[in-house]
Amino acid sequence: MRVTNILHFTENHRFTVHRSFALSPLDGKMLQSVYQPMIGAMAVGLYYTLYHQVPADKSGFSPLEQQRKLFLAMELEPGEKGRRLFIELSSRLEAVGLLETTRKFIPDGEDYVYEYELQAPLAPDEFFKNQHLLLLLRDKIGKHSVLHLSRELIEPRPEELRDAAEERLSVPFYELFRLNTRIIDYELEQAFQEMAPAKSPGIDTVTGGFQYADIIVRFPKGSRNRAYVESLKYRPDELARINFVAKKYALKLPEVCRLLDEDDLFEEDGTVRFDALQQRANLIYRQERKREEERNRLLARFAELKAAADADGGNAPPKPPEQSEEKPVEMAYYLEVPPLFHGRLDIHQYNTLLRNEPYTYVLQMFFPGGRVPDGVLNIFEKIDLQYGISEEVINAMIHFIHIDRRSWSKTSIEFVASDMLGKQVTTYEQAVSYIREQLAYKEKLAGKNARQSQSAAANGRARGVTKKPNIPIIRDVPDDAPVTEEEFEAIRRKAQKLDRKIER
Repeated sequence: MRVTNILHFTENHRFTVHRSFALSPLDGKMLQSVYQPMIGAMAVGLYYTLYHQVPADKSGFSPLEQQRKLFLAMELEPGEKGRRLFIELSSRLEAVGLLETTRKFIPDGEDYVYEYELQAPLAPDEFFKNQHLLLLLRDKIGKHSVLHLSRELIEPRPEELRDAAEERLSVPFYELFRLNTRIIDYELEQAFQEMAPAKSPGIDTVTGGFQYADIIVRFPKGSRNRAYVESLKYRPDELARINFVAKKYALKLPEVCRLLDEDDLFEEDGTVRFDALQQRANLIYRQERKREEERNRLLARFAELKAAADADGGNAPPKPPEQSEEKPVEMAYYLEVPPLFHGRLDIHQYNTLLRNEPYTYVLQMFFPGGRVPDGVLNIFEKIDLQYGISEEVINAMIHFIHIDRRSWSKTSIEFVASDMLGKQVTTYEQAVSYIREQLAYKEKLAGKNARQSQSAAANGRARGVTKKPNIPIIRDVPDDAPVTEEEFEAIRRKAQKLDRKIER
């Protein structure tokens, strides 16, 4: 918890707790055996204290009360010492992902209210795939204890089933049930929206994008695609794909609704045609870039006209899109952070960004001010839409072009893309292996050339052969003194004798 002024966090401030889960026996064992060694018993005690503020058989928010209740439950002294200890304990819970703290200002009361949102402990499978939490637990209890915990919490699959062929027999929902989606009960939906806990409007915490309610409210009722858009309420996977395209091409909500209203964008079963959606979203993205460039030129001219009045205008750097559900990156496949981002991103943040973010955002990071030349953007657009290379592989390709000091020309980029396609690089892990092989080959080739040059120089010295011949230099340079008359007369007589000899 970041509190700059200790007077803004006291036992007299009010608080509320929000949770949308219930602890199971497995969650209790994870808190006791795994989380407690990392953050301490008092931090886990604070977690349980916050958890029981909401009745065990319910979810949602607890009533507003003074934080004095939490201080008394934790036996903390009211005052600066107790506040600082409470802040430290809550910070430990936040660092391991068990708590999120928000401070809200109420204008009527002119006071702060703290909202504590509890998160469920990770399941054993998810925890042991999380690299930084696993390393922290190893540092606290040791490697052998971590291995013992993993064997105690996770039961392995029977040996007889490991190599057995499998067949999916589960029945999907829409094969067994038929819903009447043509009739929409607005009163029921409004009632559920009022009852549901109000989170940040406009952003879906599951898909990391626009909510279904935001889209359907702005979507035209007479559209041919109205039924398909209404079915998105029961198809979160399709809504997530739409939100990914909106995030990739920085689309606003009206632009998303306009795209979904176009013809030939949905299959007969309601599935979104992803390639068509990307093509049309890319056109909007390019048009917006052109408009932005024109606006920047007009602003630059206006700034020149106002230069006499010292009018200074600046362009804000590109804002990263909202974070969606992240795909983890194993430490064995971490790429080194380039010097360009030292001090800004650590190795975990950089690799998570390469694995999850769209290539349009990653590409902006490698150019000053996020201004990517149109030529470079055209090449990567071709690689994405025509070659069908995945986002994570394109991001790894951008990293490789930068660290290998390759040219950003069309020939250089297409050479790397065609080489990856030919070697069937389709995942982030394969892309990392490809980059390491290329860099290792380059280092091996450089070392081989260095050894050859050293060997050639040694052989030349052994044979006594030098690269340049020794040219003799005149040491006795005559003086530049004038010739006397006697010497000149003697030279003339010698010349006459030579002439007579030649005539004979």
